[in-house]
Amino acid sequence: MNNNSPAMSASLEDPDPLGSEAPEEPPSSSPAFVQDLLFPAPPAKRFSLPVRTCISSRSRQFMREFYPNVTDAEWSNWHWQIRNSICTLDQIQRIMPLSEDEYSAITRRTKGLPFRVTPYYASLIDPSNPLQAIRRSVIPVADEYLFSPGEAEDPLGEDNQSPAPGLVHRYPDRALFLTTGFCSTNCRYCTRSRMVGDHDKFRSGIKQWQQAIAYIESTPQIRDVLLSGGDPLTLPDSQLDFLLSSIRRIPHVEVIRIGTKVPAVLPQRITSRLVRMLKKHHPLWMSIHFTHPDELTPETRAACTQLADAGIPLGSQTVLLKGINDSVQTLKELYHGLLKVRVRPYYLYQCDPILGSSHFRTAVSKGIEMIEGLRGHTSGYAVPHYVVDAPGGGGKIPLLPDYFQGRLQGGVVLRNYENRLFRYPDYECGNAPE
Repeated sequence: MNNNSPAMSASLEDPDPLGSEAPEEPPSSSPAFVQDLLFPAPPAKRFSLPVRTCISSRSRQFMREFYPNVTDAEWSNWHWQIRNSICTLDQIQRIMPLSEDEYSAITRRTKGLPFRVTPYYASLIDPSNPLQAIRRSVIPVADEYLFSPGEAEDPLGEDNQSPAPGLVHRYPDRALFLTTGFCSTNCRYCTRSRMVGDHDKFRSGIKQWQQAIAYIESTPQIRDVLLSGGDPLTLPDSQLDFLLSSIRRIPHVEVIRIGTKVPAVLPQRITSRLVRMLKKHHPLWMSIHFTHPDELTPETRAACTQLADAGIPLGSQTVLLKGINDSVQTLKELYHGLLKVRVRPYYLYQCDPILGSSHFRTAVSKGIEMIEGLRGHTSGYAVPHYVVDAPGGGGKIPLLPDYFQGRLQGGVVLRNYENRLFRYPDYECGNAPE
């Protein structure tokens, strides 16, 4: 691809998404431009209020207590949220007392997945309960340093199925495009903790993107491209527009998907300008990572509503996590809440065996129990596919409760959600009894 192509020039000259008073987008020439997003804004810089602003009462209380000098415009600006992410021991201790376990884990860390949480998402943490679901999912604990048999840095074998930097081609007609190694909030069970925040191992940029795009162009069986990372929605509008435009121009690519957690951890990113840009690239789908019903705040609901109103089909992907969401009632509350904002529960993932993840992983039987507790007890739209992503690159394998109970002459025996048995006539064509 020519670096001087009209599409690239236009995308890189895009105006600032939030107006002249907002911080400038990072220069696209930077080889790791996501890091530029983290440079502090000038002290005198102020932010203009986005067109649509939603600040819940909980966020306002948190702002009054810990950010009394921050304006509504600053809090509602996604650049401000990322620049002021909580990443250090001093920063997190300013807003909550740490347990001895959490303190030890944070002070011990010298490598691996960095600690990072946006101020908005930190407002959802219960400062008095170390076992709270949101808190456990983002605050490190010492169990992360315990490695168990079967765990690996790259358990899904993505690096071995990468024909171009930042691209994974596992399934015949689909490709996974790793756009960035940056997330605004780092989940402690992250499948790609080997690359998130480690810019020495994963340095994304336009040159790397071009290699991945060239591979997709040269591989006509690829009809579906998933943009993931890291989190692609942490990219500036202009660079995301360039990526989407470049992929959309490939004739054999029918569908583009975006995998993100931004609506849950950084809903301020879902601006009117971003949504207008995304609408240009239909058919565009979005898979959003939701963990717990506590994430369904007014801010997140507003973000999902904007995306759905733009005609973007939304699906949720939830990782089953021990002590966090491994109860039928918790999942049912989450999935019912998602359906109300037009997000269809899609996947319930068994937690991948990354290094130091045993404290998050349930038994596979627990996942089957969750599906059995949902199927028939709530609407089918609220029941996701429970899948294990097979270690070593085997792909997603769906698992179901055993509703098929066997065969009788002329039919099959099926078990329903109430554990009642039913016979269904099942004859091969021409072999039905007279």
